[in-house]
Amino acid sequence: MGLFDRIKKAFTGKNDEEVKEEKDQQEVGQESKESDVESASEDIAKEESNDSEPATDNKETSSDESDVTETDESNASSADELNSEDSQDEDVSEASDSSVKENEEIDTSDESEEDVEEQSEESGSEETDSDSETAAEETDDVQEYDEGLKKSRTSFSDRFNKFLANFRSVDEDFFDDLEELLIESDVGYETAMRISDELREEVKLKNIKKRSEVSDVIVQKLVDMYDEEGKEEDNSLHFSQDKTPTVFLFVGVNGAGKTTTIGKLAHRYQAEDKKVLLAAGDTFRAGAIEQLQEWGRRVDVPVEAKAAQTDPASVVYDAVQRAIKEDFDILLVDTAGRLQNKQNLMRELEKIKRVITRELPESPQEVLLVLDGSTGQNALSQAKQFNETTDVSGIVLTKIDGSSQGGIVLAIRNELHIPVKLVGLGEQMDDLRDFDAEKFIYGLFKELIVGSGE
Repeated sequence: MGLFDRIKKAFTGKNDEEVKEEKDQQEVGQESKESDVESASEDIAKEESNDSEPATDNKETSSDESDVTETDESNASSADELNSEDSQDEDVSEASDSSVKENEEIDTSDESEEDVEEQSEESGSEETDSDSETAAEETDDVQEYDEGLKKSRTSFSDRFNKFLANFRSVDEDFFDDLEELLIESDVGYETAMRISDELREEVKLKNIKKRSEVSDVIVQKLVDMYDEEGKEEDNSLHFSQDKTPTVFLFVGVNGAGKTTTIGKLAHRYQAEDKKVLLAAGDTFRAGAIEQLQEWGRRVDVPVEAKAAQTDPASVVYDAVQRAIKEDFDILLVDTAGRLQNKQNLMRELEKIKRVITRELPESPQEVLLVLDGSTGQNALSQAKQFNETTDVSGIVLTKIDGSSQGGIVLAIRNELHIPVKLVGLGEQMDDLRDFDAEKFIYGLFKELIVGSGE
């Protein structure tokens, strides 16, 4: 079952195959009803024809037979009454003996049954509470994805519905318009071309002509292609496997949301009773150090910082030493993002990584590229440049709640094969969520998937 059918099954209880089966059953049921009506009308016609025929006179014979039957029944009933009186006496005596035994057994087992009931009630209530908490968290996540991607979903759905409204026939103009639609939705040029090519084959193979069928195929191919490209993808964050600190290194252009992401993540781990340290490695951007220190005060987490224009690698070195000596669980490192000075920036990032690895050979556990989701294709271009020179392990997609460019997630997976690990679905402290592909795709294509085939 592909991602499209899994999402449809999860949120509607049915996938496309089951919907088709239901329609087939309804059609069969309708046909059987019609045949039943026809057979019933034929039976009525036969009865009416039988009623119109003259009846033979058998009154005397039937009266004699009924007299004999009544006599036999009266004799049998009198014999049954005698037998039942004898059996009732025996039943009474047996019932009295068994009731005594039952009362004794009930007296001895009452206490044990009460204990069992109490234990089962306690265990049942604990299981119910844990299940309800899990279900509540799951519902909250779905609702947040739903709400956070509302703008992207509305934008794509509007474009898609407008595209289908102009549907006349599946010709070359249709495929040209489809490619333009997908590129405008930031699913990426390569993805748009691939969808268009595969749809051409599908149209020929299945002889698709209806608008609803075309819509289903396009959305299903988008979703299932995304699923196929991410089969080997690991969307989870990795942590230190020993007692040494976990180090996350954050990279990305200025303004993408690195510092805010670090602050929100620090808040999350602080709430989980982890000891967190921040490192202000972006020493050249005006106000960057003060911004991270302000986040540290807000979430009650210490910040390792030096004066502006200081070598970032020296700040990170001090932060690593402090994290080791003071037994911090997690170190979150902010870095500069001057992409216009790419060569210097990449050398700086490499130096920071060497400093971390020299002190903690298994670190950094994550190099997270922070991308502004509202920039669409620019974000994809940034990802390509950083990925060329830096060993990026995952992507943090920010500001997606205020953007109409949600399709960038499809392009990132299909063209770069870098896993999205965190996604910003709002401005609140708790709105930075672990990326969940199924919930994200549901939030992005909700009406088109859930409504598809209905």
